[in-house]
Amino acid sequence: MSTPIYVVDDDASVRESLESLIRSTGLSVETFASAQEFLACPRPDAPSCLVLDVELPGLSGLDLQRELAKADTQIPIVFLTGHGDIPMSVRAIKAGAVEFLTKPVHDEELLDAIQQGILQDREARQRRKAAAHRGVDGVLGSRAVLAALAEEVYLGEEIRTEHDFESIIGQDTALRRVLTLVETVAPTSSTVLIRGETGTGKELVARAIHDRSDRSKRSFVKVNCAAIPSGLLESELFGHERGAFTGAIASRVGRFELAHGGTLFLDEVGDIPIELQPKLLRVLQEQEFERLGSTRTIRTDVRLVAATNCDLEEMVEAGRFRRDLYYRLNVFPIGIPPLRERRGDIPDLVRHFTQRLARRMNSVSSRT
Repeated sequence: MSTPIYVVDDDASVRESLESLIRSTGLSVETFASAQEFLACPRPDAPSCLVLDVELPGLSGLDLQRELAKADTQIPIVFLTGHGDIPMSVRAIKAGAVEFLTKPVHDEELLDAIQQGILQDREARQRRKAAAHRGVDGVLGSRAVLAALAEEVYLGEEIRTEHDFESIIGQDTALRRVLTLVETVAPTSSTVLIRGETGTGKELVARAIHDRSDRSKRSFVKVNCAAIPSGLLESELFGHERGAFTGAIASRVGRFELAHGGTLFLDEVGDIPIELQPKLLRVLQEQEFERLGSTRTIRTDVRLVAATNCDLEEMVEAGRFRRDLYYRLNVFPIGIPPLRERRGDIPDLVRHFTQRLARRMNSVSSRT
């Protein structure tokens, strides 16, 4: 059985909601009302991820992060805050946090962050185990070992909600055309650019492409380019070595390495800073890159699926998006129609989400 997810939040309704959400994925969870309660509780196993509110009474979430670091307690942390604060989020992530999310948090966004925390925890445990086995303190395993571990975590313990290929709801003609395009492109190795307004289901279509491809047995790795501060996005995508920048206390595997042999989904690709776009272009062209702080070239085999709600053509003309990168991404475009253009699907969607909410509420009431 996997180690639990811990939630620390002083709001009882938030703790109850998060507990229900995390349990619905099959993970175990424990909740605490304060940082002091968390520190005082005997823990036979360190959690695989800590979901931590920033604004706690007494000892704040950031204070708790520092206390854990002083005690050399390595726990991946997902911060929650009631208001966005970019400088604070950058400091927290450089100090080792997995993610810094603003309330109210979308379920999928939180579950994705927890997924990354579980992956980081598994990698850290494996490194410690390998170092102890070899008698070498702090030695990072080979890339092959690390890649195998990452693959195991993504395939064996990926947090999956009902939003998979079978849960694309609707029978409208416009949606059927989209799924026909998915069936056409999935078996190929083509790069796909999914376009549509926010909330139209671009990630569902990306996962459907992966699930219908010959890479379906390998990792499907997601990155929301708009949700990561621009100063951290390069490290998130390509990884970094220890000491590459202030706060980089350990080496980190980037998403391109994690997706080796599988599919990398870049959501909101239009938000990638112009100065980072040449490095992404090089990966698409040459299938190789270097981690931050390293001169060693890493080769990767990744199928890229990108998504955007931006007008990339307009961005190209304005000089905010590279023309050559645009052509590399726009190999097989898929446009997703908004719900207002497929109103016939509304009853099916209402039924689906009502039943889903009813199951979650029943899960809460059964424990009260």
